[in-house]
Amino acid sequence: MKGQRFFSARNIAFFGVLLALVIVLQLFASAIPMFGVTLNFALIPIVLAGIFFGMWGGGFMGLIAGLITFLTTAVAGREPSTVFLFEASPALLTLTCIGKTTVAGFVAGLLYGLIARKNTLVAAFVASITVAVLNTGLYLVGIVCMKDAAAEFLGTAATANAVFVAVFMLVWLNFVLEIAVNVVLAPAIHRIVLIVERQIMRRHAKKSAHQTQAEQEGALRSGEATAVQEQKQV
Repeated sequence: MKGQRFFSARNIAFFGVLLALVIVLQLFASAIPMFGVTLNFALIPIVLAGIFFGMWGGGFMGLIAGLITFLTTAVAGREPSTVFLFEASPALLTLTCIGKTTVAGFVAGLLYGLIARKNTLVAAFVASITVAVLNTGLYLVGIVCMKDAAAEFLGTAATANAVFVAVFMLVWLNFVLEIAVNVVLAPAIHRIVLIVERQIMRRHAKKSAHQTQAEQEGALRSGEATAVQEQKQV
């Protein structure tokens, strides 16, 4: 699909399906509580976008997913730790939520394109793990940058340190769960890729066959017309 024109009707339709999947997973599947954190199944469509549409498609899907995550967890208040960080440092929290998935999707698409030339299954695993690692890693970097703002918000550095220790523990637990989910689903993602690519190849083959048949019929009609013209001249 990356070899086709990106804004083709087929690509737009498939991208729309992934976008709908992000919304559904973020609103419903990622609401599964696990020891104070929530599973983020919305990373899967980012992986698929990176695989099918390359680094720019993965980055764009990551941007949308990050925006939806920010709206549901920070603005709507579904995740207490994110709400606290949003109150302490709204601008940096917004940038972190949107930026982490955008970068993750971009890098995952880039790595998949490079590795898939040799092994698509390995590439699927790398892309899946990359999204989870960058999503958590960049979030932790953002949290560190927000520490001073949080201390000022809470009034004391000691209280801020205690809160940040708790947040870090939750983030790391969430990271382990995301890695597990993505690794388990990577073979399924690879299978989806193979099925889609096989369907595309079949459609291309049918299209080529129809074009060849049309060309042959056109050549035959042209030959018949030439023969009739020659007979008239005789």
